[in-house]
Amino acid sequence: MKAFSLCLGGLLAAMFAASGALAQQAVKLGLILPYSGQFADTATQMDNAIKLYVKQHGDSAGGRKIEIIRKDSGGIAPDVAKRLAQELVVRDRVDVLTGLILTPNALAVGDVSAEAKKFTVIMNAATSIITTKSPYMARTSVTTPMLNESLGMWAAKTGVKRVFTMVSDFGPAHDAEEGFIRAFKEAGGQVVGSVRFPVANPDFAAFVQRAKDSNPDGIYAWVPGGVQPAAIGKALSERGIDTKKFRVMGQGELTSDEALQSLGENALGIITVFHYDHNLGNKLNRAFVQAYNADYKRNPDLFSIGGWDGMHLIYEVLKKTGGKTDGEAMIGAAKGMKWESPRGPMMIDPQTRDVVQDVYIRRVERVGGKLVNVDFDKVRNVKDPVKARMK
Repeated sequence: MKAFSLCLGGLLAAMFAASGALAQQAVKLGLILPYSGQFADTATQMDNAIKLYVKQHGDSAGGRKIEIIRKDSGGIAPDVAKRLAQELVVRDRVDVLTGLILTPNALAVGDVSAEAKKFTVIMNAATSIITTKSPYMARTSVTTPMLNESLGMWAAKTGVKRVFTMVSDFGPAHDAEEGFIRAFKEAGGQVVGSVRFPVANPDFAAFVQRAKDSNPDGIYAWVPGGVQPAAIGKALSERGIDTKKFRVMGQGELTSDEALQSLGENALGIITVFHYDHNLGNKLNRAFVQAYNADYKRNPDLFSIGGWDGMHLIYEVLKKTGGKTDGEAMIGAAKGMKWESPRGPMMIDPQTRDVVQDVYIRRVERVGGKLVNVDFDKVRNVKDPVKARMK
């Protein structure tokens, strides 16, 4: 009996020692973002939210310290992103890969995630197929089809019968347009014409005139950021496209804060779909925006909310696993996870590991002397429609 007691005591001591060692060992997050180059500000916005989350929720979860190792991908550079992910796994021994604003980079990191069996949280990249690249991936941002299929369905169901689509001639715009058209047609709408214009220096006036000549009651437009929203807004105004008579619609970036400054009065009445806006009036978002402004003197955006919710998922997964960081345990804990975000209710689809969320229909209005996106309708509990069709 004494020998048994000694053996049991030794076993318990070993277990407590192992548990103590685990608690002392930090959970390492490998954060891959484009800190330099043309997308540097998007990385800043996301990282600001990550820092704010840690500030408000502490630097530990599941009984273990959180350590963040930051790596600069420098822009659209899938080879660089993959190499950084490999270095983070092999040399830095990270437990989680995350960040990943750009689709090509996220797809490349998917190979590393799958091979190394590392829990990976996509905080922004929005192409539907990304989470199929690794069974250990989950996403806390949005997918392009989520937004644009929701908008197409909503438009047809709220009275738009005939639409002309006009988008930039490159991949993300093609995906957005195809999603909008698919849902719009399925809901009974008719597409009376479509054009794709060059990404660089398009002549919007000519394309807007073609749209007007097709006699639609709605125009769907998708352009990248920068100066193009202002240019297309100017062309719409000059060609007499009155947003009180024509429903002008697009994805949220068309009327971002930066775009509104350039669009001016031409923005009034434009309708967009998005998953987040700093003007959302719920209590959590007001607190989030206030704290973000206090620390960074600017409003959070889509990159910020992706980072915030990405950190929330990582923290909650660690709590659920009791600090265990093997890929199977972490992705298992992430599946079906639900929480309330500043953007509204969130869930990780247990089948696809993709985000499920409300998306907002907004209209540009003048409020308190400022042009703002005012949400006036929503589509609830939206899943990625591409993956839904694959089942």
